[in-house]
Amino acid sequence: MRKLFFFGACSIALALTACNDSTANEQVEKPRVIITCDPELDDLNSLIRLVLYAPDLQLEGLIYASSQFHWKGDGKGTKWFVDGREYTRNGLNYGPMESWRWDPKERFIDDVVDAYEVCYPNLRLHADYPTPDYMRSIIRFGNIEFDGDISKDSPGSDLIKEKILDDVPGKLYITAWGGCSTIARALKSIQDENEGSADWVALKDKIQKKVYLCMSGDQDDTFAKYIKPNWSEIGVLNIRGGTVPLAYGAQNRVSEADKVYYSAEWLAENISSRGPLGGMYRLWGDGKQMVKGDIMDYFGLSGYTADELRKMGYVVWMPPQPKGVFLAEGDTFTYLNLLGNGLRAFQDDTYGGWGGRKQPATEGQISTFALGAADPLMPDFVPAAQNDFAERMHWSVTPKFEDANHHPVINAPLALTGKPGETLQIKAKVSDPDNDEFDIKWWTFKVGSYTGDAIVANASAAATSFTIPADAQPSQTIHLILEATDHGTPALTHYHRLIVSVE
Repeated sequence: MRKLFFFGACSIALALTACNDSTANEQVEKPRVIITCDPELDDLNSLIRLVLYAPDLQLEGLIYASSQFHWKGDGKGTKWFVDGREYTRNGLNYGPMESWRWDPKERFIDDVVDAYEVCYPNLRLHADYPTPDYMRSIIRFGNIEFDGDISKDSPGSDLIKEKILDDVPGKLYITAWGGCSTIARALKSIQDENEGSADWVALKDKIQKKVYLCMSGDQDDTFAKYIKPNWSEIGVLNIRGGTVPLAYGAQNRVSEADKVYYSAEWLAENISSRGPLGGMYRLWGDGKQMVKGDIMDYFGLSGYTADELRKMGYVVWMPPQPKGVFLAEGDTFTYLNLLGNGLRAFQDDTYGGWGGRKQPATEGQISTFALGAADPLMPDFVPAAQNDFAERMHWSVTPKFEDANHHPVINAPLALTGKPGETLQIKAKVSDPDNDEFDIKWWTFKVGSYTGDAIVANASAAATSFTIPADAQPSQTIHLILEATDHGTPALTHYHRLIVSVE
């Protein structure tokens, strides 16, 4: 059963069935990912979701980072100040300080891995999760002493440097949930050691093609001040949101139908009540703080108005919400498109997925990543993504495979080619590891270069046919999505992207 499930739920190593000589049968590899994060509560929540998706990724680093919002100091009494930071805003007027909003014994990444270890005996029955020992082996402290300081190496920057310089083929995705200083230091160390050498130009070009930065903003200015000027061709995911809103206040920006997934009732039933990982997940009014006495972190309090919180000394920048409702996962969007849900969104920025997509530039404009509500091509992925998260949390407390739900399995070609007007046979198969009934549908994801209407002959049949539109032009592409949703509780959805290339 575990082997059967691995192909279906993780869907990274897909078993593919040939349809004709033009079918691409290559496997989809797991993306290599390094996570850097600061101790903000939404980073904690994003990390909890992330470890539940560890089978989808090749995690190679979990690194403590600083930002303008959180830095530890050097413990030697050195004071630090950057004009315009949050300690000078909203009526605050702090001068140089030894640290800012950082617990001297900070270990939130370690805490998540400790909880993961408790859940691991259950999780490994449902998917191919990495061992807790492996997860601990990739934890490092990065450049956490000061906001934007890249003056020296750290264990975290050394790990990033090692991975950047290795010979493993493919992209290396590095997230920045806090500032980029640890990443910047790794790049600067490489530059300092190699610039001026005979092979520097080739090495720099190789690195810029390999590294892909998934940033949650430039939270310490090191991207603008060092990375961009010195590594101008490095890959960057400048996404401002996604089709699954998860930032602070996300519940106020979704449809009425989707609000249930952000409600206190749904979160209590599906997330916070489920084991050690669920118990760590931050919600409004949960009575917790990341750092004791933090005047910026009033989110654990409930029953107070904004004015009452201000009188208590808190800086209130977001209206208080009811107890138990969704709080934030502001950095999850950086990896949503890396997950193995079958959409393969990480293979090309324009493909689109749970994390949105990069819209091609039009004349006089630059390329942008679209917010879900602003991009008419993006379906509503909220129910599928949130139900998926809920079931993975359920796996963490479920010691029997048969007592949980698992994703449908899709075997289908990755690619087909044909001429305009030609009918292609699609030999796809769908099954369910739990023997649940399921619904399937084919739909056209209009993110390819052909933007007209393209219809599968029988959208509710896995094995079907597709006629390439007569007005399609050579070299254009058409993206067909096979979507399978089971009748389990909660209903789980899996996708398969078939790209048709016009000859």
